[in-house]
Amino acid sequence: MKFILGKKQKMTQLFMEDGRVIPVTVVKAVRNVVTQIRNNERDGYVAVQVGTTAGSKHIKKPQKGHCKGIQECGTMREFRVLSGQVPSSISRGLEFGVEIFRPGDSVQVTGMSKGRGFQGVVKRHNFAGAPASHGTKDQLRMPGSIGATGPAHVFKGQRMPGRMGNDRITIKGLKIVKVDTENGLLYIKGALPGAFNAILSIQGPGTFKIVNKTEEKDTVEGLSEDNLSEEVTTSKKENENEEKENEPVEIEKEENAESVSETAKKDDEESGDSESDDERDKTEETGGDKKEDANKRDEEESVTEQKEENNKS
Repeated sequence: MKFILGKKQKMTQLFMEDGRVIPVTVVKAVRNVVTQIRNNERDGYVAVQVGTTAGSKHIKKPQKGHCKGIQECGTMREFRVLSGQVPSSISRGLEFGVEIFRPGDSVQVTGMSKGRGFQGVVKRHNFAGAPASHGTKDQLRMPGSIGATGPAHVFKGQRMPGRMGNDRITIKGLKIVKVDTENGLLYIKGALPGAFNAILSIQGPGTFKIVNKTEEKDTVEGLSEDNLSEEVTTSKKENENEEKENEPVEIEKEENAESVSETAKKDDEESGDSESDDERDKTEETGGDKKEDANKRDEEESVTEQKEENNKS
């Protein structure tokens, strides 16, 4: 079972991913606190009393005494536990918020409707009124007859003018569309009873899963400065040990890198020597070819000169 107290804010609409527009009522749920656990032995029924600071400017002394040791609450409501046993996770002084709800949860909302004051039968009971023509003078919104003269009294339940509104209204079958945990807001589909800032009781089925923030604060505050300094020194020592362990590994990496660079230099020198030998062989071959070509040219020139002398003779 889930339950929380909140304040009605406004109505708006949410656009869903599939294009649907859903009218919702925004409820602001301030942090609630469990003020008392009712049991069968002492109270005759099982319930959880929840309080909140919303809706109260001045807290009276009896309420302050009732909330002694926990957060002072000016507004308190009780939620009956139908199972007859309160979960072990719920105890006095436990604080919780809207994080106990999830989108899609089914809830019922209870609140006090708006007060309308003294109203007639047309507005209060939806009477149609008298005909507006053919002799109707000042009886248009009158209630008419309230019974026969024989019994000489008005029957109980007779619909008549009277006070309207300011009634306890419960609406069931509502759905939670969105939960804003950062701002403490619940977006509930449809209209809810009450005026702006009216206190609403929201409850629904499900497991009551909350985080006790008071315990977390106590654990954080319980750490002294000495403990914190010890934790800091131990963390520093661990970091120094890790650095020392990593140092020889880094030196080995540097030595391996130097050896790799030396071998690469040697390989480059050997490859350079082999390339120079090949270039020399190529230059020698080209020089021999040039000399052979020059000798051939000289022989041809000498042969041509001899032929010319023979022809002249």
